[in-house]
Amino acid sequence: MARGKILRKLLYNYGYIIKEGKSVQKKSLSILVVVVVVIVAAGAYMVYHKPSKTTSAKSSSGTSASATRVASQPAQVGVIQTKTDSKLGQYLADAGGNPLYTYAADTAGKSNCSGSCLYSWPVYDASKAPATLPANVTVITRDDGSKQYAYKGLPLYTFTSDSSGQPTGDGVSDFHLAKP
Repeated sequence: MARGKILRKLLYNYGYIIKEGKSVQKKSLSILVVVVVVIVAAGAYMVYHKPSKTTSAKSSSGTSASATRVASQPAQVGVIQTKTDSKLGQYLADAGGNPLYTYAADTAGKSNCSGSCLYSWPVYDASKAPATLPANVTVITRDDGSKQYAYKGLPLYTFTSDSSGQPTGDGVSDFHLAKP
């Protein structure tokens, strides 16, 4: 019996674990644990970071876009808030704190961002707009019939590359931060 214990101790010291007569390398076990942890972490990330909703819409030419990204409005009181960045100054954000943008090609009450434009620049969805809106905030009807918030008549958008409420789209593709 003493030899069995000595053999187990030697095998254990050289990186093997003996369990029920089978040997498994410690490294293999460690790698398996790391893989399981990574899979669980990835699953948790996907649960808490769901993508924006998608709906279909018609482009300005009347054809239907395959999938239009629409930013969902958080169920919070207030439609627009003002935020301040040390470099960019004051800008508008939605109720969830996401920066809002205007598009240079838009005109008062008319959105010209449609089709593939909406993949990166989802509209600030006003389908559930409250009866009373803040000053200078209106709701416009897009060509596809959907509702979109506007500030001083200009349609508002979010940017899919923004994260954690940090504005990164100012000056990208003729979009600019909406300013109060």
